[in-house]
Amino acid sequence: MSFRRVADLASLWPGEMKGLLVDTTKVLLLNVGGDVRAYEDSCPHRGVALSCGQLEGASGTLTCAMHLWRYDARTGQGLDDHGSAALRRLPTKLQDDGIWVDVP
Repeated sequence: MSFRRVADLASLWPGEMKGLLVDTTKVLLLNVGGDVRAYEDSCPHRGVALSCGQLEGASGTLTCAMHLWRYDARTGQGLDDHGSAALRRLPTKLQDDGIWVDVP
């Protein structure tokens, strides 16, 4: 694995999300109750950037802006009746006050 520092930990507060471009990969960072996650910033349905959607901090639900597909931000699993829809999670670690992601 080749982790890269993509953001300062202090720049992503609980309940916030942000989209980043790391080389040619679109990355979505989420902070759900202090747990930081990284996914590819692409809805499995139509490829729309999930960073344009909405994160409900209390429930940890991420909603795509285009067709309102919903995902559990903690696990990436789809919450609606869309078969096995799931987000592609990227390995993440917190180190030296930064957020590090292993981007393919």
